[in-house]
Amino acid sequence: MKKTVAAVIGCGTIANAAHIPSYLANPDVELRYLCDIVPERARAAAAQCGAAAVAVEDYRELLKDAELGAVSVCTPNSLHAPISIDCLRAGKDVLCEKPAARTYGEALRMQQAQHETGRTLNIGVVNRFNDSVNCIRRYIEGGRLGEVFHVYASFRAHRSIPGLGGAFTTKAVAGGGVLIDWGVHYLDLVMYCCGDPKPVTVSGEIFSKLGRDIPSYAYRDMWAGPPVPGGTYDVEDSVTGLIRTDGPVITLNGAWAQNIGEADTFIDFMGDRGGIRLRYGGDFTVYAAEHGALVEYVPAVRAGDMFKSEIDAFVGAVRGGGRLASHIDTVILTSQIMEAIYLSAELHSEIPASRVAGAGA
Repeated sequence: MKKTVAAVIGCGTIANAAHIPSYLANPDVELRYLCDIVPERARAAAAQCGAAAVAVEDYRELLKDAELGAVSVCTPNSLHAPISIDCLRAGKDVLCEKPAARTYGEALRMQQAQHETGRTLNIGVVNRFNDSVNCIRRYIEGGRLGEVFHVYASFRAHRSIPGLGGAFTTKAVAGGGVLIDWGVHYLDLVMYCCGDPKPVTVSGEIFSKLGRDIPSYAYRDMWAGPPVPGGTYDVEDSVTGLIRTDGPVITLNGAWAQNIGEADTFIDFMGDRGGIRLRYGGDFTVYAAEHGALVEYVPAVRAGDMFKSEIDAFVGAVRGGGRLASHIDTVILTSQIMEAIYLSAELHSEIPASRVAGAGA
């Protein structure tokens, strides 16, 4: 069987750290195109892919290649929907980085294009390919925790607003702040481990407090670039929410920036027979009562590279391996929940999750 011809659109951090090296490590892939509107970025990415790799500025050019089969979309959030839809309609299979889109309405249009074309559309919720996360999912499915009735997610940092004043803090580009940037991973991880329960009602509040005065914002370091004087800051730097589902209740607290000098990045799965605390990106502890004694232990999970696992699974799906857990039909629930949190915060009241069905479509 011939190699799958692949392209990466958007040659920024996630492309260079994850997508490009993972494609290069897959023996069934020819990474032919590296595309970015900044020519230097495209050329630099192509240089690490061998003499046959082509640097492209306009993604529409590479869609003309009938041999192209797989495309990673690693652009800013505002371009996820239009580029993914164009790729699908050109007959290409797509892995679009998280979040699916800026809004639930945009994600619905992506889903519609997938249904109409029959092509593959997966979203880069990479924790679904994390070995520790999958082990927790098996614990829950196997009944080791009993009824999981509540899950709590914390994604809080001291002062970590990315590129303050730039694309990450501009709603028109990113769609939101810490919820859509970090929260999407935590929410989707919880949904996946709990069997993707249906959201019923949502209550949330968002806050934009610490980054409003860009010149006076104090921080130790800043990923995604230094502050942009005179830039835009119209997204949230912290969020809290409660989601009732037809499974567990999910609560969350998230902050790019808080005036507490400790980071809290964990997820607690609470069942009536046992519980698990996952240290995000790391290992997890199981808590239970056995034979009248309280026990806790840390399973030794042999963890591989989840980004490589994600790319390998996507390539397998493109080559005829079926539907993945990261398919748009499943992941779109996370987009619905985030949209509902934003709407609840705007209204300052709890809302039915169904209220955002089709919003903005």
